[in-house]
Amino acid sequence: MTQPRCDDAGAEARLEKIREESPKEAPERLEHPVIGRVIFALAIGIALIHLWFNTFSTLSELWISALHFGLFGLLCALAMPLIRSERAGVQRAVFWVDLVLGLAALGCALYLMGFEDALYDRGVVFSTADWVVSIIAVVLVLEFARRTTGWFIPCLCMVALTYVAWWGQYVDGVFNFPGLTWETVLYRSWMGGQGMLGSIARISWTYVFMFILFGAFLVKSGAGDFIIDLARCAAGRFVGGPGFVAVFSSGLMGSVSGSSVANTVSTGVITIPLMRKAGFPARFAGGVEAAASTGGQLMPPVMGAGAFIMASYTQVSYLTIIGVAALPALLYFLSVAMFVRIEAKRSHAVKLEDENSETFGQVLKGGWHYLLPLVVLVAALIYGFTPTYAAGIAIVSVVVSSWIARKPMTLRDIMDALAQGSRNIMTTAILLITVGLIVMVISTTGVGNTFSLMITDWAGGSLLVTIVLVALASLILGMGLPVTAAYIVLATLSAPAIYQLIAQSQLIDLMASGNLPEQARAIFMLTAPDAVELLGAPMERAQAAAMLAEVPENFTGQLLEQALSSQALTMALVAAHMIIFWLSQDSNVTPPVCLTAFAAAAIAGTPPMRTGLTAWKIAKGLYIVPLLFAYSPLISGTPLEMITVFTFALFGIYAIIAGLEGYLEHPLQWWLRVLMFPVGALMLWPHGMIWIDLAGVVIFVALLVWSARQSGPVRALA
Repeated sequence: MTQPRCDDAGAEARLEKIREESPKEAPERLEHPVIGRVIFALAIGIALIHLWFNTFSTLSELWISALHFGLFGLLCALAMPLIRSERAGVQRAVFWVDLVLGLAALGCALYLMGFEDALYDRGVVFSTADWVVSIIAVVLVLEFARRTTGWFIPCLCMVALTYVAWWGQYVDGVFNFPGLTWETVLYRSWMGGQGMLGSIARISWTYVFMFILFGAFLVKSGAGDFIIDLARCAAGRFVGGPGFVAVFSSGLMGSVSGSSVANTVSTGVITIPLMRKAGFPARFAGGVEAAASTGGQLMPPVMGAGAFIMASYTQVSYLTIIGVAALPALLYFLSVAMFVRIEAKRSHAVKLEDENSETFGQVLKGGWHYLLPLVVLVAALIYGFTPTYAAGIAIVSVVVSSWIARKPMTLRDIMDALAQGSRNIMTTAILLITVGLIVMVISTTGVGNTFSLMITDWAGGSLLVTIVLVALASLILGMGLPVTAAYIVLATLSAPAIYQLIAQSQLIDLMASGNLPEQARAIFMLTAPDAVELLGAPMERAQAAAMLAEVPENFTGQLLEQALSSQALTMALVAAHMIIFWLSQDSNVTPPVCLTAFAAAAIAGTPPMRTGLTAWKIAKGLYIVPLLFAYSPLISGTPLEMITVFTFALFGIYAIIAGLEGYLEHPLQWWLRVLMFPVGALMLWPHGMIWIDLAGVVIFVALLVWSARQSGPVRALA
């Protein structure tokens, strides 16, 4: 990967310290004259093999998933040592141990390919070798997960597996599970294609691998520098421009990088010193970069692997997922830009003029070819290619379009991109394979349905309370799980509950309007005959909700299917997953565990926790926008409805941010600061009356103009 360009020596030194202290890849191995070349060649080979998997291979999905684990297990074992030591003798001994472990992972995959038929010939009765290989495979994936993500995920997997096989039978109440034999657990975990080699692993070696490899090629071609230069030209000359550069560049880079921490390190080393130079406080500069980089996981096309998992869970096309995700992501980035604008005014940030810098047109003219692969990707998806083929075509287009540039990609550049792509996905691949064990346990035991019913019961049927509970759960899970794993676990556990409540809310609206279809009325006639007479006329929403509560639970699903269109039900499911996916991102910026904010703090030279609190405040869109998924047609309405909601939400979020900061163009008096919150709520609340939204916009714009005309600063309420 091309290293970021930075003129700030202190930031560069702090960035180098981050790299040196990384608990993941070992520099002494990567830089070793022999081992480094072996890892480099292995990474290239893995990339080429996976390209074959996704294009011409006729191997079964189970075999490919097994090889996916074996190859990345070998790469992980070599690149991330069992233990770190400065002593040469210990390093040599650990290397040989790691080599054996890596080859064992690959051997487990080859064993499955060679002896799968024999297992079924015996009626799925394990031989001694099956027992040994299955245990080794599970232990190895837990060890590789420990190396890449820490202890939490392996411990969670052990709790889950032992629950299924042992202690679940001793639990009282709804979580009692009679238990399975260890043979069945190991079969489902490894050889049966339900755990480590299930649907989550397939997402890893198809969509996720291809798109992260596409991102590696894009960065290696020089697109990273082009994006930052374009952002500098587009926003750098405005007041607070460096902050806007951070938002713009982090959004574009994060849309293909797949990692908020990597995005922070790659762009933050440039944008954070620029913001400090312009006059922004160092802690704010770090917070903006962390919040913007987190938003990169919300921006299509990659979305930190979330888009692919969401498409698999909802059975909705990938193109639909990224289509509905674009507008909310833009809303999030604009909310971060609002914080930048307000802080620029408060801190008297200056414009950074660079006489030697190119104009926007010059930068675009010199690097327009970097945009071609993105155009090719979108065009291929629209034309009907699968996401994996579309990503493959886009990868080829990166190389071809680079030949237009003054510095075309050479064979060495292509090899570097292949190797970097494999290394970039290694952690995600191990993570997704391991999380497959948790998903297997949840689906086997039915814990997901039980948990969804419990959430609905705790929330008293309130959608808002349910979302708050899921937000708290995501924060707790995020303290130990990466955001992708947190999303998978939460989606498996709570998506059915949120989906049911969103669909019921739409049904209540339909009943209140008096437009309930005849088929749905027939169900009411069977289950709640006293309510049938009232269904043909408009009524209060509370009355409609009370009538729906009279319908027995076992008829609710059938009622929803008869009353709502299949498209409405599908979008309700997508909305439920979008809510969970957005909320799962909060651990990136929420103390005490906020790795993205910590990375930004290291570059800015500020206290990590205080920087995390600042990033948490700036990333408030993570909590506001999911409410719009639930209560508005932001992602499910007509184009006009979506744009209307987007516009009013933009003003509403700006008003709330002004209230939080106590500032617009000048400091706000305490009563104006308090007034901003109900004004913002007017434009966000789903009341369905556009004149109230317009009234909120008029009030806010009037306050904005009034604030801009203030001749002197007004003392703000602390």
